[in-house]
Amino acid sequence: MKVLSPVASVGRSTFGLIAAIGRVTIFAATTLLNLFRPPFYWREFLSALMTIGYFSLPVVGLTTLFTGGALALQIFAGSARFSAEAVVPQIVAIGMVRELGPVLVGLMIAARVTSSIAAEIATMKVTEQIDAITMLRTDPVEYLVVPRLIAMVVMAPVQCLLFFGVAIWSAQISSTNLYSIPPAVFWTAVRTWLDPDDLPFMLIKALVFGLQIGVIACGWGMTTKGGAKEVGTSTTGAVVMILVTVALMDVLLTQILFG
Repeated sequence: MKVLSPVASVGRSTFGLIAAIGRVTIFAATTLLNLFRPPFYWREFLSALMTIGYFSLPVVGLTTLFTGGALALQIFAGSARFSAEAVVPQIVAIGMVRELGPVLVGLMIAARVTSSIAAEIATMKVTEQIDAITMLRTDPVEYLVVPRLIAMVVMAPVQCLLFFGVAIWSAQISSTNLYSIPPAVFWTAVRTWLDPDDLPFMLIKALVFGLQIGVIACGWGMTTKGGAKEVGTSTTGAVVMILVTVALMDVLLTQILFG
């Protein structure tokens, strides 16, 4: 019946999403079991390290530069209504280290790298290149997934630390040039208000996000079936799932680490 067509469409989409989550979950468990099993393919790892880390630095750097300055401007504009301009450094530092740093780095990695990883592996899957790798007595998970996953876990905290440093520096430059906050006052406030655990917890968040992004991107690619259309579907599905799950994981980690 035409009246029930929208309901059926929603049901098919829901079941398809649940099935995709199940496939990725099974794939994640298999990958984690094989994570430290030899052999390790160093060439694939170094290539992934360059793609995820080095080639993402311009995007991360520019985004960070603008984010730190804009955040300082907005906080100053809001605090000026209550004559509390002195809290700008504290709020910028805490906001960057606890929330914006890990989350924005995760989202930038998802936008910059996830789509390419998912599309590359999905294309290899539908063109039977992964079957050819298996025929050569090579485990495709160990060859394709493990190096990319470890590179993601390594580079996410590094980029998060870079993000934090550049963002705080950008906020200090904006605060000094526009609102005459002395650099010494700014940096003293940042050091005073940051807890000793804030930076380690920020890196833990970034590490978890990196693991999560790597598993989902590779999982969608490895579980692709069909032809060229399914490659696009898997790429889009990987990015969407990462955006949603990073937000959910951020709430959980914030409660655990900073709650």
